[in-house]
Amino acid sequence: MDSADEVNSGMSNVMNSGVEGGTDRSSSDGGLDNGLHSAGPGGGAEPARVVATAAALGLIKQLRQRHGPLMFFQSGGCCDGSAPMCYPVGDFSISDTDVCLGELDGAAFYMGAEQFAYWEHTQLIIDVVAGNGGMFSLDNGTGQRFLTRSRLFNDAELQQLPAPVTGPGA
Repeated sequence: MDSADEVNSGMSNVMNSGVEGGTDRSSSDGGLDNGLHSAGPGGGAEPARVVATAAALGLIKQLRQRHGPLMFFQSGGCCDGSAPMCYPVGDFSISDTDVCLGELDGAAFYMGAEQFAYWEHTQLIIDVVAGNGGMFSLDNGTGQRFLTRSRLFNDAELQQLPAPVTGPGA
């Protein structure tokens, strides 16, 4: 199996696992119904722009116990590549143009507006793999690091997505 096959196989496993359990949640129309939705502003169910695997939720829980309330920022490159960075709330300044994609177990997840323009049609799936986290991210030193996987929203999901919310109060 070459590395491309390994990545595709790994993504298939993540995509079918959802956050809890390992069941295949593919819908009858071929789209993915991973059971991960968030309540929208109108109270309806909309697809989540960011979700987490069970492993990521476990690491978030550990980090919260150690550091208190958390937040994430999807790095767009530079020093730590394009990794999801985890910080204690208040240790990273969110600008008025940063987009809040949602929450992972109560931890807000942000991305810069320019980067969001590239990712707006994509659901981010935050996972954990062995390794060192970003230099300033709380996962550094745990032996694990957060990793962003992704999948494109299908046409029906795209129609249901709410407008992005920006700024520190998002």
